[in-house]
Amino acid sequence: MNLPLHPTPPTAADAGFADRLLHWFERHGRHDLPWQHPRSAYRVWLSEIMLQQTQVQTVIPYFERFVAALPDVATLAAAPQDQVMALWSGLGYYARARNLHAAARICVEQHDGELPADIDALIALPGIGRSTAGAILAQAHGLRFAILDGNVKRVLTRWAGIEGWPGRPAVEKQLWALAENLLPDARLADYTQAIMDFGATLCTRAEPACAICPLQHDCSARNHGLTSSLPTPKPAKSVPTRECAMLLALDESGRVLLQKRDSPGVWSGLWSLPEAADVAQLQQQFDTWLHAPGPPTALPRFEHVFSHYRLGITPWLQRGVNLRPRIADNGPTLRWAAAAEWPDIGLPAPIRKLLQSLELK
Repeated sequence: MNLPLHPTPPTAADAGFADRLLHWFERHGRHDLPWQHPRSAYRVWLSEIMLQQTQVQTVIPYFERFVAALPDVATLAAAPQDQVMALWSGLGYYARARNLHAAARICVEQHDGELPADIDALIALPGIGRSTAGAILAQAHGLRFAILDGNVKRVLTRWAGIEGWPGRPAVEKQLWALAENLLPDARLADYTQAIMDFGATLCTRAEPACAICPLQHDCSARNHGLTSSLPTPKPAKSVPTRECAMLLALDESGRVLLQKRDSPGVWSGLWSLPEAADVAQLQQQFDTWLHAPGPPTALPRFEHVFSHYRLGITPWLQRGVNLRPRIADNGPTLRWAAAAEWPDIGLPAPIRKLLQSLELK
């Protein structure tokens, strides 16, 4: 069954949608998030990028550490990439950090070191889509722009009874029209936070609190018994597994050998362990780099799950390693790092976890 929108497309006035959400927000919304004080364009932007694919409680300490080190667009633009990636390390989806850094540099070059207060100029920046741009303009400037993140999609598909995976262009177009139609004329910053909070804390993915919902009486999903099936899930897709071998090489003082990942990929810009498809290729590839006292020892295999594949990692440990003289000068792509240095290095989360779990002495 494909449920229609309400018979007449609702407006903010006749549905009272925004008023009810704002009233709920005043009593139950989140008013103490660090990016709300102050709610500057830079802080809203940073929080929106960090919150993509990541929960609020996870983001808060990363946000606070990031703004303490890089408090504005200009300092972010001037920061070395290694610092940006180190501050981001552990949040995952590292393209977000690379785009954030690139966008800051464009703002310095083209927008006097500030985020533009224009929808088209914002969307032209790396990593900023229509919803993120709307969030910046609504929350930092009080302008009348809608957002459509995952929480908002869930709220709107349930309330208006919209079936079909929200990632489909036709469904998303319908949701954008509804999101814009329901905007209030005032208090845009509060409304934007309200609808995000509402989806995150009350109209949740599992076990939404329908009994205390301010929208319950005209919610199509509740009235038609479809709360558990809306929004329509993304069509299932098998996730392939890729295997790799990584070299955990330690010198006499226990420092680990790291390699800069500059090729395109999920960990581009980070420092990681040298990698190959299997141990034979690993041995062949790095025999030209290293003096080692004997063959490496296999450590337990583990998996890391990305959005589009699983990576099976088998670490191979070699102690007492020295770089051959001509390789030792290859500074830009190789480095030794002692344990005390790891917090300040942009490391992929599973590699950081692996290093911290071992007694590397």
